[in-house]
Order: sequence, then structure tokens, then C-alpha cells
Amino acid sequence: MLSSILQGLQDFITSFNGLFYIAAYLIGGIPFGYLLAKYIGGVNVKEEGSGNIGATNVLRVLKAKDPKLAKKLGATTLLLDALKGAIVLLVAQFLGASDFTLWSIAVFAVIGHCYSPFLNFEGGKGVATGFGVLLVLLPIPTLIALVVWFIAAKGLKISSLSSLIALLSILVTSYILYKDGLPGIHTFTPLWIIAFIIFYKHIPNIKRLILKEEERVV
Repeated sequence: MLSSILQGLQDFITSFNGLFYIAAYLIGGIPFGYLLAKYIGGVNVKEEGSGNIGATNVLRVLKAKDPKLAKKLGATTLLLDALKGAIVLLVAQFLGASDFTLWSIAVFAVIGHCYSPFLNFEGGKGVATGFGVLLVLLPIPTLIALVVWFIAAKGLKISSLSSLIALLSILVTSYILYKDGLPGIHTFTPLWIIAFIIFYKHIPNIKRLILKEEERVV
């Protein structure tokens, strides 16, 4: 019984889908913000600011020390976090992966970022990585959401709230454009999984928003 289970597990891990799921999780788990801030900026973002490894905290923590470097590392973190899931998706797409496999890769990439195996299963909030994979799979809703995020960020200057508003716009736009479910899989389940993970990781921010204690990005 045990041998058959282990054999089945081995077969899955070495299969086309299994290899891409593992790759998505491991690459998604690379903590670019933490690495850039520590080895270039000389700070540990897990111990300063909000403790988050994302671009906003990298920018916030480094701003007092070196504003120019803070902007560069913040932008680089944002770009790399968005690309790490998207690149795995594009490779899988090029190799002919099914729509179900592609959406599963997207979910694993976001899980990897939020629960990184390289940081004792801690991580970021999943916004950049989530938007990166959704830009590949749902380009129109995600582009609309990015415009919404930009407007909200400029007006509110609160990163967490702007991200949540943009996430809501992806959900609403997707339901308007794809009435029978996401293209190719005819269900919204993976999109809701990604949205739930991002929302769950933002619960501390939501609490601070309610208490009017959330910091602004200036």
C-alpha cells in the first residue's frame, strides 16, 4: 500500500504537470524583496516596517536611509515579483499546457510567494505575483484593474487599500466579461482561490484600515 502511494507520488512529481506545479511554487517563493533589501540595501525588511517582503515595505524601510535606492529596489521588487509567476506560466503555455494546468500554476505561484519555503513558509501578500499571473491569463480584467489601482494609489496613497480595490475590480470585470466562467475551464474557482489568499494576507491591513492606523505611502 505504502509503496503504491510512494510510486504514485513519484509519478506525479516527475510528470509534466507536477514539474510545473513544483517550479511555480519554488520560483514563486523566491523572496526578491527580502534579498534585494538585505544584500543591496543592507536592511532586513522582515524585521522593519510592516515586516512584509513586498515592494511597499522595501520602499518604506529604505526611504529614510536612501530615497533613490528605495525607489529602485521597490520598483525592482515589484517587477520581479510580478514576473516570477508569469514566466513559469508563459513557458508552460508555450509547451502546450492545458488551461486547467495553467490556472493551477498561477495558484501555486501565488501560494509560493505568500508561503515561501525559503522563509519558513512566511512571505508577502501576493499582490504583484497575483497580478503577474492574472495579466497572462486574464489580460483585459487585469489591465483594467491596474488602471484602477493606479488611480486609487494616487488618490488614497494607501497601498493595501488600493490593491484590494484593484483585486475587487478584477473579480467584477471577470464576471461581466466571462459569464460562463473563466475561458477554457468554465469556472471562477482558481480566481477566487487567488483572491482569497491575497485577501487573507491583507487581514492585518484591513484591521489597521478600520482603526485608521494604516500607513500612507508618500
